[in-house]
Amino acid sequence: QVQPVESGGGLVQAGGSLSLSCAASFRAFSVYAMGWFRQAPGMEREFVAAIQWSGGATHYAEPVKGRFTISKSNAKNTVYLQMNSLKSDDTAVYYCAEKRNRGPLVAANAYDRWGQGTPVTVSS
Repeated sequence: QVQPVESGGGLVQAGGSLSLSCAASFRAFSVYAMGWFRQAPGMEREFVAAIQWSGGATHYAEPVKGRFTISKSNAKNTVYLQMNSLKSDDTAVYYCAEKRNRGPLVAANAYDRWGQGTPVTVSS
């Protein structure tokens, strides 16, 4: 596996919940952080959340704070994104990304490997 693989996207009504998963491609202890980004039609890719693999510190974009939760399973080499209280503005393709080295977590160009993305559509 040479790239992370996302799953769990779909269609949900506003106010509902959805959980995304990302099976990482890296070997244990070879990655600094995993992140979730999203890209809506006609918009640039934006940071959603990230988790540091060692220690588990988490970081969130302001629009999703209090609604989304990022977590990980070391045993399964998997990262999750639990999305609650979804809004139509959350509609986008969601991407999982791996960051090998220390550094800022918000910039997309700081990540080394990307998944293909999974679409999330929130109907109002």
